[in-house]
Amino acid sequence: MTEKIGGKLIKFGDNVNTDVIIPGRYLVSIDPQELAKHAFEPLGPEVQKRLWVSQVVVGGKNFGCGSAREQAASCLIGAGIKAVLAKSFSRVFFRNCINTGLPAVECPEAAEVAADGGEIRIDLAQGRVDVQGKKFSFASYPESLKQILDAGGLIPYLAKYVLPQQEASKR
Repeated sequence: MTEKIGGKLIKFGDNVNTDVIIPGRYLVSIDPQELAKHAFEPLGPEVQKRLWVSQVVVGGKNFGCGSAREQAASCLIGAGIKAVLAKSFSRVFFRNCINTGLPAVECPEAAEVAADGGEIRIDLAQGRVDVQGKKFSFASYPESLKQILDAGGLIPYLAKYVLPQQEASKR
């Protein structure tokens, strides 16, 4: 997991649905780069172009609501997004981000002041967001989620830590 993430942000409002993040007709793929071509497609090609030059997605309340599709997080990774910051997340979307290795940061104050197209810095280790010349704090992840993010997602975490332990216990 990258401790410090920063760059250009693209901002969305409240209740951004997973059907908007990645339309259902593209769920036949699990390839993040293929999915990324269709990320936010319902909002038009201009939004998609802005997404591809951004490093952080900022959302309002209930970001990622709707269907429990892992591809909503993985398509953002395919588009080069390094983190998602929002006022609040759908619980399933938040966990899908963690499981795919994409940091999801809940910081309502930072999300409120973030300006579309502006710059943002997120320090995961310090629990700090710098945006619009202001600094905001957020609660750090529990150790279990840090380990999953450090491993690059849930599957790499299981392969690195859980499966070797299971194999060792069989001996």
